[in-house]
Amino acid sequence: MKTVNIHDAKTHLSRLIDAATKGEPFVIARAGKPLVKVEALTETPPRRVGFLAGAANVPDDFDTMGADEIAEMFNGTPDP
Repeated sequence: MKTVNIHDAKTHLSRLIDAATKGEPFVIARAGKPLVKVEALTETPPRRVGFLAGAANVPDDFDTMGADEIAEMFNGTPDP
């Protein structure tokens, strides 16, 4: 595994990251002492967008449901 010092890591970060994503992890060291290991992520987080698609039905009047009751709560009930 390749070891680079912090200065070289900062100078060549893009190149090092490209190599890591291609399966060549590396270690960043300070004064010859290893500090961190950099390697590509193997897992991708689960995709959450649309996970309930088709599982729920929204009525056409959803935006106006209960509008009369809400108006009565704010304005009071009309006198008979």
